[in-house]
Amino acid sequence: MTKTAKISRRGFFVGAATVGAAAVGAVIAPSMRPEPAAEPVAKPAPKKGGGYSVTDHVKRYYKSTLV
Repeated sequence: MTKTAKISRRGFFVGAATVGAAAVGAVIAPSMRPEPAAEPVAKPAPKKGGGYSVTDHVKRYYKSTLV
């Protein structure tokens, strides 16, 4: 065997491995794409004020102030 035959055979296997890895990546990539998150729906503001409401954020704050 000549040196060029070994190099071309090696190049063939490297190329085949690269094509195989690219094919696997093309199959897996669409399933890894995150779904768009739904935007939170805000409550309408009250007409006469009084917009305070106990939310999870408020509950966490009150819990953090306990001694």
